[in-house]
Amino acid sequence: MKRLVLAAFCAGVTCAPAAQATTADAPSSDVLTFGIVPQQSASRLARMWGPLLAELSTRTGVTFRFRTTKDIPSFEACLAAGAYDMAYMNPMHYTIFAEESAYRAVARQSHKRLKGVIVARKGADLDALEVLDGSQIAFPSPGAFGASILTRATLSDRDIAFEPAYVKSHDSVYRAVAAGLMPAGGGVTRTFNAVDPEIRAQLEVVYETEGFTPHAIAVHDGVGATFSTEIQDALMAIAAEKPELVKGVGMKGFEAAHDADWDDVRALEMTREETGISQAGDAVCPSD
Repeated sequence: MKRLVLAAFCAGVTCAPAAQATTADAPSSDVLTFGIVPQQSASRLARMWGPLLAELSTRTGVTFRFRTTKDIPSFEACLAAGAYDMAYMNPMHYTIFAEESAYRAVARQSHKRLKGVIVARKGADLDALEVLDGSQIAFPSPGAFGASILTRATLSDRDIAFEPAYVKSHDSVYRAVAAGLMPAGGGVTRTFNAVDPEIRAQLEVVYETEGFTPHAIAVHDGVGATFSTEIQDALMAIAAEKPELVKGVGMKGFEAAHDADWDDVRALEMTREETGISQAGDAVCPSD
């Protein structure tokens, strides 16, 4: 891929390009970055993904280094810059950055449809979403697919007026609602189930959206086609032989992914402005 194409997306971002393959067979570096969308805190994500990345490193002979950002817009800016060699990104991210930044999906969670959820405090008098009309509602970021894009669309389709409050992560949404700072907030089933049990015990899901193809694990074109296949094979083997590592990141399994899997998301035909996904931001996107 021609790296000059990405230059326009680096405004406001300290970015370094993903590794470029010297041939189609192997990456040019023995250290590759693996970016994780910051749905939860960096420390928690590192604990969750560290064992899986260590096993992937062992099986491929290349060191995969965990990377994330302070918030989802910064992560989006790094994807736009093509700064990660691999990344775990939401479905709308994938449809955009597969085209703009040359990421190609190799895996996704098996037997899963991604659904947005709207949560409220247990015992709240919220028997219909219309009760939220005129309220301030918590969301992780404008471009969070299930937690923000799908849930905002649900409210708008019902002509429910609301003021969005973007609080950086899914966990922050749940904590804000549990603390009574917001009457409701947007999330997804996986992160809701993974939140601190003491927080989850104070909340209940009051609405669930339609399901879509879940997050993508994608490889940058610069890594090389043959090695990308090796990575895909390694992920499938890990899921089969060490399923506890996949469960550690909140998933039941992996399945091989193909670009067309996200055609259901493309069929929404949302504009960039409608998604709220960032092209640039105040982010540092390391390459090693």
